[in-house]
Amino acid sequence: MTKSVIHTDNAPAAIGTYSQAIKSGTTVYLSGQIPLVPETMQVISEDFAEQAHQVFKNVSAVCEAAGGTTNELAKVNIFLTDLSKFATVNEIMSQYFEQPYPARAAVQVSALPKGVQIEIDGVMELPE
Repeated sequence: MTKSVIHTDNAPAAIGTYSQAIKSGTTVYLSGQIPLVPETMQVISEDFAEQAHQVFKNVSAVCEAAGGTTNELAKVNIFLTDLSKFATVNEIMSQYFEQPYPARAAVQVSALPKGVQIEIDGVMELPE
């Protein structure tokens, strides 16, 4: 099975040695997205809710570039620098997903790239 690179200008460009996503068969592996505005490659703001919205927008853009939507995500990993923001993540996530929701992990980490407060990656399964 071959793998192909997924790229969109509607999500931040990779800031390291990785691709926005890789498609292998009907499975798409999304790299972590942080709250960078694609046009400026700057963090949207210091406000956590604005950061979370931007991350979900970036994840959505990569899903669309791969031929799906967030509703095809089978697994999502959410990395937070402050786990007390968990309820806010749930509220915002519900605006970008429909039931059935993907499997999910949410963990607190000591730091994230560019000093952001949230990063999300995932695995998407496209219809055959």
